[in-house]
Amino acid sequence: MVKISEIKKRDGRIVKFDQEKITIAIYKALIAVKTGDIDVAKDLSDKVVKILEENFAGKVPSVEDVQDIVEKVLINSGYAEAAKAYILYRQKRTEIREAKKFLGVIDDLKLTLNAINVLQKRYLLKDKDGKIIETPKQMFRRVARAVAKADLIYNKKANIQEIEEEFYKMMENLEFLPNSPCLMNAGTEIGQLSACFVLPVEDSIESIFDAVKNMALIQKSGGGTGFSFSRLRPSGDIVGSTMGVASGPVSFMRIFDTATDVIKQGGKRRGANMGILSVHHPDIVEFITSKEKEGVLTNFNISVAVTDKFMEAVKKNEEYELINPRTNEVTEKMNARDVFNLIVTTAWKTGDPGLIFIDEINRHNPTPQIGKIEATNPCGEQPLLPYESCNLGSINLARMVENGKINWEKLRKTVRSAVHFLDNVIDVNKFPLPEIEKMTKANRKIGLGVMGFADMLIELGIPYNSEDGIKIAEEVMKFITAEARKKSVELAAERGSFPNFKGSKWEKDGYKQMRNATVTTIAPTGTISIIAGCSSGIEPLFAISFIRNVMEGTTLMEVNQSFEKIAKERGFYSSELMMEIAKKGSIQSIENIPADVKRIFVTAFDITPEWHVRMQAAFQKYTDNAVSKTVNLPNDATIGDVEKVFWLAYELKCKGITIYRYGSKKEQVLYVTPVPKKKVLESYVTLETDESGGCPKSSCQV
Repeated sequence: MVKISEIKKRDGRIVKFDQEKITIAIYKALIAVKTGDIDVAKDLSDKVVKILEENFAGKVPSVEDVQDIVEKVLINSGYAEAAKAYILYRQKRTEIREAKKFLGVIDDLKLTLNAINVLQKRYLLKDKDGKIIETPKQMFRRVARAVAKADLIYNKKANIQEIEEEFYKMMENLEFLPNSPCLMNAGTEIGQLSACFVLPVEDSIESIFDAVKNMALIQKSGGGTGFSFSRLRPSGDIVGSTMGVASGPVSFMRIFDTATDVIKQGGKRRGANMGILSVHHPDIVEFITSKEKEGVLTNFNISVAVTDKFMEAVKKNEEYELINPRTNEVTEKMNARDVFNLIVTTAWKTGDPGLIFIDEINRHNPTPQIGKIEATNPCGEQPLLPYESCNLGSINLARMVENGKINWEKLRKTVRSAVHFLDNVIDVNKFPLPEIEKMTKANRKIGLGVMGFADMLIELGIPYNSEDGIKIAEEVMKFITAEARKKSVELAAERGSFPNFKGSKWEKDGYKQMRNATVTTIAPTGTISIIAGCSSGIEPLFAISFIRNVMEGTTLMEVNQSFEKIAKERGFYSSELMMEIAKKGSIQSIENIPADVKRIFVTAFDITPEWHVRMQAAFQKYTDNAVSKTVNLPNDATIGDVEKVFWLAYELKCKGITIYRYGSKKEQVLYVTPVPKKKVLESYVTLETDESGGCPKSSCQV
C-alpha cells in the first residue's frame, strides 16, 4: 500500500504529511471530554492513516479530507463525545479563518485572530485604496531586509542575505519583535523606526511651540514623546518682553495635549506623551492635581520628578524649597510630607501622577558629560537627554523555555541577534529632525527588553509572587544585559564606539570600547505582545480567561493557553468553567481547581502590591535604562497602600513607579464585572482589540 507522504494545505501549498499532527488533534479532542489517553490517540491516528492510504493511493489528500476522516473514525470507534468536541473545534477554526478573510489578511503564520486584527489595523502595508498588500511573513521580511542593509555601511562584502534571514527568522518565530514604528515603517517611505523621544521645552514661546511642532512630526510617524516642563516659569510670574503674567507649565501642557489629539499618530495608534515637572517647581501642586478631572490631559501620563533631598524631607517631616526656574531663587517653602501626601492621594484617586526618581536616573546616566537627564518617554522606561531617541525591541521569554527549562543558549543567540538588529536600526532610520539624528547617533542607545515573562514562569512551574519568581527575574535579566553588553563591545570593535564614549561611565568603568551607551530597557510591549501571543512585558497575567472585543459587534473568548492545556490534561477543563473564570478573570475563588494550579496561575489583582514592586526592582537591578511596570491595585486599596508602594519603589532603587487602582477612572481598557453599559458582555472581563492587559489606562503607549 502506498504511504501518504504529502498533504494539500488550504492555501493550495503541498507540504510534507505529518501523522503526529493528527495524533495531537485527536488527543486534544479526547482530553476535552475527559476520555482516552495518548496511546488511544495513536491507535485512532493509525486508523485514520490506513483509511487515507486506501482512499488516496497516488493522490494528495487535503487538510479537509483528513479532518473528515478523523470525525468518522472517532464516531465509529465509540468516541462520539470526542467527535463532537473535534467538530466544534473545526467549526470554531473555520469561523476564525472566515473572520481573517473578512479582515482582508492572508494569515501565513497561524496567528490569533486578534493578532491579525491588530496587524490589519496598524501594521500591514495597504495600497492607496486601503487594501492590504502584504502578509505577516512579508511584513517581517520587509523589516528584516531594510534593517540588514546597515551592515553594508561597515562591510561592503557583508552577506546581507544571511543577516536578513537571521533577523527574519527570529521575528517569524515570534522570538523577538522590534517596537511598533519599526514594524510599521521599515522599508517604507516614512522610514521612522524609533519609539521613544524626549524633546526640550525651554522658557520661551518660541521653544514651546517648536516643541509642539516637533512633537507633531514625531507622533505622525508613530513615536511617543516625553517632556520636562520644569524650565518654564511659574504661573503669575513676570513675562519680561510684555510685562504680562505667565500662565505656567500646566496651561501649556494643554496645547500639547490638544495637538496630540488632532494628530493621533498618523491614524495608526493613539498619541502618547509623558509630562514631567520637578517637585521643586512653584506650580507643583497645580501639576499634581492637573488630571483630577477626567477628560483633561488625556494624551499625557504625568510624573513628578522627586529628588533625594525631597524624599529625605518627607521622612523627617521638614519643609523643602520651591525654586523659580527663571531666577533660580527660592519663592517659598512647603512641608514635604504635605506635598507627598497630595501626590499619593491624587494617584489613588486617578492613577496619576507617578513618580520619577530623578537622582537615581542620573546616577546611572551613561553620558553625564553631555548633560543631565530630565525626562523619559511616555511609559517611563526610557530616560533620555533632550533630542535623544531610542529604538526598542523585546525578546519573547515564553519561547525560551523548552521541556520545563530555560534554554540559555537559545536566549544567548537571540540576545546577540537582537542587539545587532537594534544597532542597525539606528543607521537605517529616517530621523524626524536633524537634532534628533545628531544626538541619537552620538549615544546610540538601544533598549532590548522582554515580554512573556509571566508565561515563562508558568512554563517553569514558578509562581509570579514568590522568591523563586524574583530569582528567575534577576537571573534572566542579568544574563540578557551581560550578553547584550558583550555583543555591543564586539560591534564597537567592528564599527567603533558611540561618539560620546570618551568621558562616559563606560570609559570610567574600564571599558575600552562600547557601541551603545545603553543596551537594555523593559518596555510595556502592548500590541507587539498581542502579535507574539504572549503576556505583556514583565506584567503578571491580567486574566486567565476573558472576552475580547475583536471587531465591531464580534467578541471571542480568550483563554490562557497554558491553563487550558493543564486543565485538559488534568481533567478539570470544561467550557462552562472557562465562562465562569471569564466573569472574574481570576481562578482563586473557584472550586474544583487544584491548589497547585491556583498557585501558579495568579493574576495582577491576585498579587499584593509588594510583589509588583519587588518584581520591578528585580528587573531594574540589571537593566541599563528603566522598567515600565504598572502596580495594579484592587478598587478597595487604601491611600496607605499607595504610600507603601511609592516608598518601597524608592528604597529598592527603582527609577520610577506608577500605580493604578482599578475603577479609579471611568474610562479604562480593562474591565472586570460589572462592565459599563456600553460593553457587549456586561458580566465578563473584557479587553479591547489592541490592548494587551499590561496597562489599564487608555493613555499608555502601546
